[in-house]
Amino acid sequence: MRAYRMTGPGRSGLVDLPDPEPGPGEVRLDVSAAGLCHSDLAVLAGSAGSGWPLPMTLGHEICGRVAALGEGVSEVVVGDQVVVHAPIGCGACDRCRCGRTNYCDRRAAVPVAGIGLGTDGGMADAVVVGADHLVAADGLDPASAAALTDAGLTSYHAIGTCRASLDRPGSVAVVLGVGGLGHLAIRILRATTGARIVALDTRDDALDLARRCGADAVARPAEAAEVVAEVSDGRGADAVLDFVAAPRTVELAATLLRTAGELVYVGAGGGVLAVTKPGPLPFGGCLRLPFWGSRPELEEVVGLALAGALDVETVPFPLMAADEAVVRLREGRIVGRAVLLPAAG
Repeated sequence: MRAYRMTGPGRSGLVDLPDPEPGPGEVRLDVSAAGLCHSDLAVLAGSAGSGWPLPMTLGHEICGRVAALGEGVSEVVVGDQVVVHAPIGCGACDRCRCGRTNYCDRRAAVPVAGIGLGTDGGMADAVVVGADHLVAADGLDPASAAALTDAGLTSYHAIGTCRASLDRPGSVAVVLGVGGLGHLAIRILRATTGARIVALDTRDDALDLARRCGADAVARPAEAAEVVAEVSDGRGADAVLDFVAAPRTVELAATLLRTAGELVYVGAGGGVLAVTKPGPLPFGGCLRLPFWGSRPELEEVVGLALAGALDVETVPFPLMAADEAVVRLREGRIVGRAVLLPAAG
């Protein structure tokens, strides 16, 4: 089989490997689609996962069909279309046992972050994963389904952390960065809250995507304060979800909040906010740092997609064009989610 492997910091490419065989409790998937995101870029650059063993097949957003069952697997049958809940925890703590491996109590002692993030992932013709990582996804477009496992799940979980603030009449949510995650956050906000949505980005095509996803107002960062004030009748945003969290966005995000508003840093762009009292956050302000999402939440995200409430803007590439996809994502030339399709070549 072919696999897109990282061999060292900044070094990756397509190689041929033997087909993997599932062990007890595992399945082999024929990969239909694998998403590509900025986490993969951070891994390739060596700024994330520097202690993980190499070489490693990338790809933590995976949709595929069950091709072979390991001993003891009865949850799925050959031919089922599934998506993969990729976070890996210790498997023994209370949080892991209820599907919240993203918040494993022993996270610091777990040597990897997830499938494709420390272990071989899904940018390949096939991948072996534990059956307990699978969520049924029959009826979904594979490219869209793959993107739901991180871009959709992370956005859904981040919104869930501040949902109470967004259920109030007249509430306002700001989405900062309309990329793979941000555009899905707009659609999730539209489907699950009554909040008015302001989307911010520097790119015209990203702002056009935000409008299509249901944003009530769009703006460039320089216009953000004025637009948020207008939409919120001068109060500010109940929640700001920063999907960039770079130096240029972290301070802006804090200035857009109303009193007792909630600031949610989803991105990992290296921005630093010096939190003092008084300081950049309004009185009563809350800062959240969500990470990925739980397996039950992924089931809810898949349910939204099956109900037609969560269309994904995908940019498809054949697996053999993985290098091109990486370059285009790094250069900011992907609007939506880049997805690799092994069957396309």
